Amino acid sequence: MEADFAVELGADDETLEFPWAEDGGLRYYDLKRQPELLPKLEEARRVPELGGFLGVLNSSSGILETAKCDTWSSTEINPEEEVYGRHTNSAPMWTSCFSAGTCRYCLAEHEQFAKRVTQLLKRVPEIPAAAEFLIRRAFYHSADEMQEGFYITLYLFGYGDDEPRPAGAGQLP
Repeated sequence: MEADFAVELGADDETLEFPWAEDGGLRYYDLKRQPELLPKLEEARRVPELGGFLGVLNSSSGILETAKCDTWSSTEINPEEEVYGRHTNSAPMWTSCFSAGTCRYCLAEHEQFAKRVTQLLKRVPEIPAAAEFLIRRAFYHSADEMQEGFYITLYLFGYGDDEPRPAGAGQLP
């Protein structure tokens, strides 16, 4: 399994307002403190394995909580993905932050976490998959202030020969 991480803190790089909400009804659900909201996530209903993973990741004993997630499949393979010798890719994505307040604001904590997880993933037997962790800037809002910190987005790519499953078909690669 390929695994790597990068730090993206440039002026044009993505950031996250936390908690967040978008026009059109998309919004943040606090699954860490309200796990009963998990069925409200379309992605968790559509891909039960992702829903189960989000439940574990947001457990009360865990150090992380999720902020966003998404899934997609494609038959478009980039030249660097041709090494897997497959014709389709599927990818869940989720954005996480540390639950402990002080860790949220420490770049070194995020880098250490991403480095350790990528080292562990590189020990996985050879499978057609790749994981990419991106550390980015976050703006954490509370009742009376906003504090700058960081978050991690994970893109997990699985490669296969099956046709992409239509939305609602529900399995991760």
